[in-house]
Amino acid sequence: MSSTASGKNGTWRNWGGNVAARPAREVAPASVEELAAAIRRAAEDGLKVKAVGSGHSFTSIAATDGVLVRPQLLTGIRHIDREAGTVTVEAGTPLKRLNVALAREGLSLANMGDIMEQTVSGATSTGTHGTGRDSASIAAQIKGLELVTADGSVLACSEKENPEVFSAARIGLGALGVVTAITFAVEPIFLLTAREEPMPFARVLAEFDELWTENEHFEFYWFPHTGSTNTKRNNRSAGPEKPVGQLAGWLEDELLSNGVFQVAQWVGRAVPATIPAIAQVSSKALSARTYTDIPYKVFTSPRRVRFVEMEYAVPREAVVETLRELKAMVERSGLRVSFPVEVRTAPADDITLSTASGRDSAYIAVHMVKGAPFQRYFTSAERIFTAHEGRPHWGKIHTRDAEYFAGVYPRFEEFTALRDRLDPERLFQNDYLRRVLGA
Repeated sequence: MSSTASGKNGTWRNWGGNVAARPAREVAPASVEELAAAIRRAAEDGLKVKAVGSGHSFTSIAATDGVLVRPQLLTGIRHIDREAGTVTVEAGTPLKRLNVALAREGLSLANMGDIMEQTVSGATSTGTHGTGRDSASIAAQIKGLELVTADGSVLACSEKENPEVFSAARIGLGALGVVTAITFAVEPIFLLTAREEPMPFARVLAEFDELWTENEHFEFYWFPHTGSTNTKRNNRSAGPEKPVGQLAGWLEDELLSNGVFQVAQWVGRAVPATIPAIAQVSSKALSARTYTDIPYKVFTSPRRVRFVEMEYAVPREAVVETLRELKAMVERSGLRVSFPVEVRTAPADDITLSTASGRDSAYIAVHMVKGAPFQRYFTSAERIFTAHEGRPHWGKIHTRDAEYFAGVYPRFEEFTALRDRLDPERLFQNDYLRRVLGA
C-alpha cells in the first residue's frame, strides 16, 4: 500500500475500505506557496478543499467532491532545535519517517500511538494517541504549527503567536485550514521496557487503578467471549537494550498478531459460531514476554489485518463500569466478536476538541474485521459509551452530531466561533464536518 490510500479512476478510498470519494481534482503541492495558490484557485472555482493523509481515519473526515490535497511532496524535517528540544516537520511526513529520522539524531517523541503509517498532520488533526499516565496524545506534544487558511494566508501558531488558533488547531479536524508544518517537543532518546502478560479480565478491572498508577504506559486487550486479557506495561528503563529476537518477533508479531489472526478472522466470518472457540485459543496464544528497546519500536506495531473501528474516551473513573457493561452487552446480545477490545488512557490536556480536553480519560476501542457487518455491535457499544458522556475519536466510526458535542465539550462553541472567523465561507467543509460541527 502506498502512503496514501487510493483507488481506481479518480476514486479515493480510506484504509478501512468503508469510505470512498470522487474529488473534482487532486493537487500535490510541493511548497506552502503552491498550496496557498491551490486553495485560492479552489475558492475562485467554487470548490471545497480537503487535505488527506494516509487514509487511516474510518470516518469521512477527509472525503470531498472538491479539491483533494495530497501531501506526499510536503514531507521531511525542516529544522531540529536541540536547545529548545523541538523538531519542525512538513505536514505530510509519515510518523514512521519522523520516528526513524529522530532516532538517528538521538531523539524521540515522549509518547506515540500504536501504528505509525499516518502522516503527522493526519494523526494530530484527528487526535491520535497512545496510552500514558503522564504523557498525552501526539497533538499534546505540539509546540507550534503552520496553517494555511481559507484566504490563502499562512498563520504561524504557538502559545505566544495566535494562541487561540494554536489552542484549537492542534486537533483542528481539517476545519480551520490546511496544516503545512508542525513543531513537536522532542527529548533525548530513551529506552522502554515492555512487559506483556496475560491477565484475567476480572483482575484487570479490580486492579485497574493500581496498574494505571504504577506504570507510565498501561494498556490491555480484552478478548470478547473470554475472561482473558493481554496487558502491556511500558516503563522507562536504564537498559541494557534487549530487543525482541527476530524469530520470536516474527512468531509473536507476524504469525500470531497478524497471520493466525487473519486466518481466525476468515474462519470467523465464514462460520460465526466458531468465534468464541477461536477467541479462547487466540487469548491463550500470546505468552508473557519482556523486552527493552527505543520508544517507537516498543510503542508501535504493524497492523496488516484490515479492520474498522469505533473508539470512545470516557472519564477515567468511569472505565471499569463501562467495560463491565460492554462485556455484559456482548454476552447478552448473541453477537460474535472476533477482534479484541483495546483499552488505553490519557491525562487531561488543554486542546479545545481533544477527546481528553479538560478531563483524565480512558479509551475503549471496539473493532470488526473489514467487510464484516459491524453496525449492531458498534451501535450497542456506542449506547454504553454515550451514557458515560463519551467522546468519540474524530477519525473513528461514530454517529454523534454537533448537538451532542456541544454537551460533552465545554469549549465546543470556542472552536465553532474560531471556525466562523477563519473559514466564514466554509471552504474546508464536507458532510462529516457539517454533522459534527454544525452548518
